[in-house]
Amino acid sequence: MILLGVNVDHIATLRQARYRDESITFGKFVEPDPARVAWLSEEAGADGITMHVREDRRHVQVEDVQRYQEKMKTRLNLEVSLASEMVELALSLRPESVCLVPENRKEVTTEGGLDILSNMGRAREAVEAFTDAGIPTSMFIDPNPKQLEASAQIGSPWVELHTGSFARAWYHESEREKELMILRKGMDLGVSLGLRVNAGHGINYDNVEGAKQLQKVYEFNIGHSIVSRSITHGFKEAVATMRHRLNH
Repeated sequence: MILLGVNVDHIATLRQARYRDESITFGKFVEPDPARVAWLSEEAGADGITMHVREDRRHVQVEDVQRYQEKMKTRLNLEVSLASEMVELALSLRPESVCLVPENRKEVTTEGGLDILSNMGRAREAVEAFTDAGIPTSMFIDPNPKQLEASAQIGSPWVELHTGSFARAWYHESEREKELMILRKGMDLGVSLGLRVNAGHGINYDNVEGAKQLQKVYEFNIGHSIVSRSITHGFKEAVATMRHRLNH
């Protein structure tokens, strides 16, 4: 069984496009509600929920996370940057797991993996802080052997492999197998290093057929494609269909 984590960041992006200057984050005229969509995802079979609180709060707000936790039925995977204030925020929210990700002010969503090699000291300190608090930490990295080895070296128990290059290559037959092989080698190396391997970014209802060949991947975190399908099919159907395709 490959687990499905549903990322609801794009629900918050849609809300912020209209209501970013409002004093409230849900209720009355403010919609959609990321917490409500997270609960719907759980009802549809999601194994966990991913939320990314950015330094600039461009989509998910801290209140979204806190409200979701009030009625949470599965578990929260909280994405934050390596910035010290974000590490402290994550520690205060006490999610079931934390994924450390890079942040770029110009990007709409996270693009590319975190460079552990260039941030060994800060990454190690963050992992130690989360470990002391009993919170497993994942590094969102490209499937690069050096980044995988660095993740293991700093004591991170998990990694999440960035699947963006594979997703872009899916519709180009000459590149598809090459990118899948890179992911497969990264997955195998991660497992050999004692890491739990998750994956995500750009996985959709087509390329999931290739992604699920990575059978040692513990969980895929998927957001954009599920949100996109929900516009025409509804959120419960979108989540249930993706979970089925991962494991059919």
